[in-house]
Amino acid sequence: MNLQETLSKQVKLALQASYNIFLETIEFQATRKEFVGDITVVIFPMLRFIKGNPVQIGNDIGNYLVKNVEVVSAYNVVKGFLNIEIQDAYYVQFFNKISTKENFGFVSPKSEEKSIMVEYSSPNTNKPLHLGHVRNNLLGYSVAEILKASGKKVYKTQIINDRGIHICKSMLAWKRFGHGETPESKGLKGDKLVGNYYVKFDQEYKREIEIIVKDGFTIDSAKAMAPIMLEAQNMLLKWEAGDEETVALWKTMNQWVYDGFAITYRNLGVDFDVLYYESNTYLLGKEFVAEGLKSGVFTKEDDGSIWCDLTEDGLDKKIVQRSDGTAVYMTQDIGTAIQRIKDFPDVGGMVYTVGNEQDYHFKVLFLILKKLGFDWAKNLFHLSYGMVDLPSGKMKSREGTVVDADDLIEEMAITAADISEELGKLEGYSDEEKQALYKTIGLGALKYYILKVDPKKRILFDPKESIDFQGNTGPFIQYTYARIQSIIRKADFDYNVILSPNEVSLHQKEKELIKQLQLFPEVIQNAAETHSPALIANYTYDLVKEFNSFYQNVSILGADELNEKIFRVQLSKKIALTIKKGFKLLGIHMPERM
Repeated sequence: MNLQETLSKQVKLALQASYNIFLETIEFQATRKEFVGDITVVIFPMLRFIKGNPVQIGNDIGNYLVKNVEVVSAYNVVKGFLNIEIQDAYYVQFFNKISTKENFGFVSPKSEEKSIMVEYSSPNTNKPLHLGHVRNNLLGYSVAEILKASGKKVYKTQIINDRGIHICKSMLAWKRFGHGETPESKGLKGDKLVGNYYVKFDQEYKREIEIIVKDGFTIDSAKAMAPIMLEAQNMLLKWEAGDEETVALWKTMNQWVYDGFAITYRNLGVDFDVLYYESNTYLLGKEFVAEGLKSGVFTKEDDGSIWCDLTEDGLDKKIVQRSDGTAVYMTQDIGTAIQRIKDFPDVGGMVYTVGNEQDYHFKVLFLILKKLGFDWAKNLFHLSYGMVDLPSGKMKSREGTVVDADDLIEEMAITAADISEELGKLEGYSDEEKQALYKTIGLGALKYYILKVDPKKRILFDPKESIDFQGNTGPFIQYTYARIQSIIRKADFDYNVILSPNEVSLHQKEKELIKQLQLFPEVIQNAAETHSPALIANYTYDLVKEFNSFYQNVSILGADELNEKIFRVQLSKKIALTIKKGFKLLGIHMPERM
């Protein structure tokens, strides 16, 4: 039972003893900085059940707690707030309990619990990953890690969109203009090479449209008549028919892209447990359309198309199969979800990391799966996120104006190098050590800047602002971690002795740090429940701010008493470990020196 649970139970007993009433819940909050106390009971909600003065009620509860709860040392009442002071011994005992726990805050998975599958990335194989994919990958990976830390077994997955007209556009442009070049002959990552031909297709398409419009046709007619588009559509038909030459080219160019993606994922620090490919899944779901027809979930129109009427659920009618018998994306997503449960029977829920432009799609998908009778459908979650904008404006893949993920990662390292050199913090580093540090700082800055924001919010990403060594940034937190490592290295005494509560007199700043540490397990659970890495990011920043206040106000290695030095080094070390673990959940590495 934690402190709040203990106090809640005792406050209820106090109310029974003094007023003969029982309350279901007691409201707590952190004591405001201007008042003395460690935790505050809010009296005002009790006035609905108790007639009386809130100050008197607070005093009655406070007196009861001092007499009956060993860890309560004193109290004060300010209007309708009962501020409770907790004995130092409680905090020292708590710290001793967690000081040697490497996995403090993390919960081991229970064998009987169902697993969760987290989907993220899911790119098209016609272009490199860009800034939008970066946010997607960072969110999905971090949520997966947080869910694991909260006690869940997790599978990380993606579905690679490796078929369709967009793939054929790159393939056709390469056939027309590529002259047989390869990533090796060009000295270019495969995804970038294929992406260049996607842009080339669009340029040629626009050129053909202009010529047709000059002959007197409308733009819409010209788009439909353009020879290069007609040829791309024909190529898609050939692929679907299994044409040997077309399929061979498709396999070759997709492999170039997969090889390129692998490098980007490695540089970004994300991974996957299982991959799905749209070319293998796009026909899935049709058998369930037939079952849905039998059960009355779906209805067939006069033209032969099949629909799901969701109007009674506040949505609209959704097509699940065209009149010619071909599947739509919804059908594929239904089939893929069901296939995943077949492949991994221990999965009891899924998280889909997809931009907010697909909010409606996932409402429909989840509802249809429920109507089809799948019990696990109630545990599906759309991790919806906002776009990432740049000061220069929106990105467009077809026009080649996207911010390439690899280029962004490299730019972040260069920016980190420029700022670090300006600050002059790297004396004694070899060039190799410097480059590794720049990458750690740059990537940490990028990840933190994106993950500290609530996923639903749109982000304006400014690379230089993200690498500020002051404020709510990754480098500021990394620098604090490195500062603590420096303190530990300078400690020339044995600081591994476990001190008893009567050997430690806590400074208020030490107490505030321990109170912040107490929140870590709860923050992990809340972040898992809400699928929000921002809670971890901002908790870590608050912990770092609290440590820096402690560092500026309390002497650590220069303390008068040895026991003070020992406890403060132990506390600093635990803070550093918690910062590191928090950042690990965000996929961010920590430098030992900066």
